[in-house]
Amino acid sequence: MRVIAGSARRLQLVTVPGMDTRPTADKYKETLFNILQPHVGGAAFLDLFAGSGAIGIEALSRGAASCVFVENSRRAVNCIKQNLAHTHLEDRGQILASDCIAALARLSREGASFDIIFLDPPYRGDWYPPVIDRIARLGLLKEDGILVAEALLEEDFSWMRELPFEELRRKEYKTNQHIFWKYRQEENI
Repeated sequence: MRVIAGSARRLQLVTVPGMDTRPTADKYKETLFNILQPHVGGAAFLDLFAGSGAIGIEALSRGAASCVFVENSRRAVNCIKQNLAHTHLEDRGQILASDCIAALARLSREGASFDIIFLDPPYRGDWYPPVIDRIARLGLLKEDGILVAEALLEEDFSWMRELPFEELRRKEYKTNQHIFWKYRQEENI
């Protein structure tokens, strides 16, 4: 796994040994950032369930102003630290070694808000509804921000209609997908 573009281009990243995390394949990461690129420069980026930190590091390499990495695995946190040091991006990265829900509450208390929030929780878990609901209720996504989820192709997001988000785009791959949302624009009556 490597950084694809930007200041840390071509640098190899370490990954968490074992099957506890699944790094986003480089070709999918490249497609993801081709879609996000107009929004990345100067962005405050939040990488939830960060794993090795590859997505947030790619954002920093491509010009994001900052990235908060949320990860509760100690092994993964160590990978993120190594990768930030190796890419010389540690001055713009903050790691929260915490459960995702607790980290979101902490970020809200600190008054944080983000231009891009990326979440890639363990597949076949029930993480998407509580995490995305918490993001909406705590106001962690800026008004013109983008929320992105990586999920299995068969993951059903119809429940998102109950939240204040509208789907911008969906990019499907062989076994998974990236879904992009923004806040729904209220219609004037």
